[in-house]
Amino acid sequence: MRQIQVVITMKNMTKLLDIMASLRDPESGCPWDMKQTFRTIVPYTLEEAYEVADSIERGQMSELKDELGDLLFQVVFYAQMAKEQGLFEFDDVLQAINDKLIRRHPHVFDDAEYTDEIALHEAWELAKASERDERAEQEQAGVLDGVAHALPALKRAQKLQKRAASVGFDWPEVAPVLDKIEEEIRELREAMANNNPAAQFEETGDLLFSCVNLARHLDVDAEEALRHGNAKFERRFGCVERAVIESDKGFEQYRLEELEVIWRAMK
Repeated sequence: MRQIQVVITMKNMTKLLDIMASLRDPESGCPWDMKQTFRTIVPYTLEEAYEVADSIERGQMSELKDELGDLLFQVVFYAQMAKEQGLFEFDDVLQAINDKLIRRHPHVFDDAEYTDEIALHEAWELAKASERDERAEQEQAGVLDGVAHALPALKRAQKLQKRAASVGFDWPEVAPVLDKIEEEIRELREAMANNNPAAQFEETGDLLFSCVNLARHLDVDAEEALRHGNAKFERRFGCVERAVIESDKGFEQYRLEELEVIWRAMK
């Protein structure tokens, strides 16, 4: 049964690769697909990844199937363009991830043993650090090189901080992080008092970066936490909006204090 399933899967994968090649065919392909480049596809890739996350957040598993297909198509799209330029092919992508997963899971595919999840996590990080060191030797890369610029700002901040922490540039406990946040708030207040827009912009960025650092020290994913906060605000504001509509009054007829009362009631 497993062998039959593998054959069916490979048949479907081959069909998808063939469809992609047809879409990019210089003579009979789709004009839109033919004109795309690595750079122009990136926004669609990010959008598809977020739609996968959104389906999971809303518990829509039927939608998730379709969204995962859309995301897989992005990978196939990149691989086709790379093939056309003689860079690599889809099989090389598969080979790379297969090798990486086996290399990073010696406790599954080799004889390595770890006493607990913490030891396993440390081994995982060491494996990734070793890979970065190898790339650094080849490319003379710095510690922070390789953290994708296209990542959402919160996610990238967390990755930058984690990468810096891997070489010891980090506070050993959470208390100094809280002190840093308070320092950034004071500096932002000072910028506001001086009516300095440039400084306000700068200090707001520093404050957000410090908040991400706090999230990292608390082992909280900042991007996921903010997405959860967004969803919570959206849900509660929707309740406030319905209450206003049911009152036969408009928002402009409510004072902020009155809206705040409704907000607290919805909480």
